Amino acid sequence: MADTPTRSGADLPAIEAARRRLRETHLRPAGQRPASTARGLHHTALISSDVERTINFYQDLLGFPLTELIENRDYPGSSHFFFDIGHGNLLAFFDFPGLDVGPYAEVLGGLHHIAISMEPDHWTEIVRRFDDAGIDYVIHSDVSVYFRDPDGARIELIADPLGEMYGHKVL
Repeated sequence: MADTPTRSGADLPAIEAARRRLRETHLRPAGQRPASTARGLHHTALISSDVERTINFYQDLLGFPLTELIENRDYPGSSHFFFDIGHGNLLAFFDFPGLDVGPYAEVLGGLHHIAISMEPDHWTEIVRRFDDAGIDYVIHSDVSVYFRDPDGARIELIADPLGEMYGHKVL
């Protein structure tokens, strides 16, 4: 079998063979998996260069209610604020006034994107709001919309239920 390289020169059949070995070695059927030791994602924290702009985007455009805005204990003058993204999960932000943190950058080993599940009706409404607001986005598989927040972080809104990915159970 000939190697099938990607743009980076990776050997796709070898990668799929390694993925198959990992599934066979580590993936247990649902009924045989132990319960997780975690209760859920408490929060994921991103950086905000403008607190009010971030609130306007996440609360007013996306519909994620602001739940708290407090001082960040780690940096004097900094705010730590939280948005409800459902099921007891939060999306949090820090600002760092007076500190030039530079623009958002996707780097190897860094954050690629955050995927947040929504009901299909809400998902459709948010995409309509993006059109009205002139927000650039890309739709994949008719259930995922990818876009960047005001600071450049990549966010995905997915209309699949929690624990599913494109109609396939992942939990």
